[in-house]
Amino acid sequence: MALKITEECINCGACEPECPVNAISQGPDIYVIDPDKCVECKGYYDTPQCQSVCPVDDCIIPA
Repeated sequence: MALKITEECINCGACEPECPVNAISQGPDIYVIDPDKCVECKGYYDTPQCQSVCPVDDCIIPA
């Protein structure tokens, strides 16, 4: 299952460099996660790194 970024995104960009599979990019309005690439950091980290660095609570959620 992939994660998604909600409309609460403040476009800080903290999440993008943390993604080990480059699934996060700047969208037209907010950052977006490519669901075909997102592995929720499985095989890389114990928890999704984008969620751990995001300054907005519950901004990155299961898709």
